Formats: sequence, structure tokens, C-alpha cells
Amino acid sequence: MKISIILCTYNRCQKLSKALESTAALRLVEPDEWEVLVVDNNSSDQTRQVAEGFCRRYPNHFRYLFESNQGKSYALNAGIREARGDVLAFIDDDVTVELTWLQNLTASLHGRGWAGAGGRVLPQRTFVPPRWLSLEGGPFGLFDRGTVASELKEAPLGNNMAFRREMFEKYGDFRTDLGPRPGSEIRGEDSAFANRLLAAGERLRYEPSAVVYHEVPDCRVHKEYFLDWWFDKARSEIRISGVPACTKWLVRGIPLAYFRRLIVWTLRWVISIKPSRRFYCKLQMWVVMGYIQESYRQSYEGKLKKEKESNQQSAVSVEPKS
Repeated sequence: MKISIILCTYNRCQKLSKALESTAALRLVEPDEWEVLVVDNNSSDQTRQVAEGFCRRYPNHFRYLFESNQGKSYALNAGIREARGDVLAFIDDDVTVELTWLQNLTASLHGRGWAGAGGRVLPQRTFVPPRWLSLEGGPFGLFDRGTVASELKEAPLGNNMAFRREMFEKYGDFRTDLGPRPGSEIRGEDSAFANRLLAAGERLRYEPSAVVYHEVPDCRVHKEYFLDWWFDKARSEIRISGVPACTKWLVRGIPLAYFRRLIVWTLRWVISIKPSRRFYCKLQMWVVMGYIQESYRQSYEGKLKKEKESNQQSAVSVEPKS
């Protein structure tokens, strides 16, 4: 079984080098049956030189692909088209992998019982989080569901997941309206694809022995960054799933329940004394504001679309017959 590792990167040549060094040392039962496809998403630094250096050192395992269309989902989809594997694994350019990561992550995908798999994403061993933050989720990009393998009922993270190629042929590629790009940090392209599979009844496996270590840069260990990240995550959730279908009362496309939740969390933030509790309440405020902004955006764009369609129909109806 041929396995392709798709690694998309943008202007992180130093981090990329560490990631590629760790993948070059991978140990598999069938050592010749894997490749790393480095997808350069229009970088302006030394990314190409770094990637091509590994291609020269390991010509049987590394390939370079340039994707000029800016946006991670465009890079991911380009990698899927170019990959040679029957199984496609995904990591980011700011992780390092354990020696047996790929073997353990993909072992269950030889047959047809599992559509995909996700592994554990742990922080770099030297990282110590501040008191006011939880390690799980958020900008840290971590995923740890314990040490026992099980069936996943949620989407794995895009920095440690794998799928049989036929899943993309059957369910389509990553959504290009999601995923980070210059000027936008809206993400969710990975969870949107995995949730598509889960909704269709496909089975995903949690493999705790497939471990990658995610770098937590200092720039992310700040409250402002954390708030912005969750605000954009909330927007991506609405973009993926839409405004809740059970919503009855709307104001300009925004559920009234969101305004109630915003008021509640604001009051809790005001009366909270403990710093960690105050920050948690503020974080929930930012999440709700993300829901509100994206709900309004979708309603406004939907209204414009209907008006355009109505004007086009009117123009056709009044067009004189020859």
C-alpha cells in the first residue's frame, strides 16, 4: 500500500526543515511505500530551497509541488490531485512526528473497515502553558483523547489525520471557502471534510500511538491572539453548519438566542473575580460575537443573491419578443 504524506506550507522555511527532518526518519514495515509531498502555497521565503534540498537527499521519498492559488485548502486539494498514494496522510509544517507515527496512523486503513484515522497531537515537550489557559483546543492545535484506541465520533485535527484516497473521490475535496489564507484566519477545512464522512456513516479511528508534537509559538500564548482565534473559529462553525435550523426568532438573520447568550456571558465577565474565570467568560463573549457576525454576513449575502436573481427574472420577463 502506497502512502502519501501531504504537507502544505507557507513562509515557514525554518519550521518546515524540522518537520521534514522528522518525517525523513520514519520507520515503516514496508520502507519504500511512502512519500512526502511538500506543497508550497506561494511562499516568498526559502521554502522551495529547503524542500528541494530534501528531494535531492531522499529522491525516493520527497517531492515538491508549487501551488500559486493562495489558501491552504487550494494547497491541500492540489496535493490530493498530485499524490500517488492509496492512503493520504496530513501534517502541518510546525509539527514533528514520532518514528512510528505513519505506520501506526495508517495500519487500520489497509482494509475497508475504516475510512480514516486521527492521532494524538501533543505540545512540544518543553512547553509549559500559562495558568489562564487550557491545553486542549484553541490556537494550540492539540488533540488528545487518551491512550486507548477507539472509534472517533468527532473530526480529528488536520495536523495528524489520514484517509483512504477513495474518500476524496467519493465525497469531494476540502472546501475552499474555509482554511487559512493571507488576511483570513478562518479555518475548519479539516473538520468540515471529516464531518462530511461521519454524516455519511463512514467510520474514523482514533489511534493514540500515532503521535505528533505541535509547536506552540510565543505569539500564540497571548490573550488577544486566543480571543481572535476563537472568534474566527466561531465564524467557521457557522460557515460549515449554517445558522441552527431550530432557530425561530431572527433579527437580520441573527438568532435572538445569540444576543441572550452574549448578555449572559458579559454579565458573568463583569462579576467574575478570579482571572482565569474572567478570561473564560470573555472568551465565550468572543465566540458568540463570531456567531453573530457570520450569521449576519450569510443573511446579508443571501439577501443580495435573491435580489440579483429577482432582477434577472424581471429583466427576462420584460424583454420584448421578436
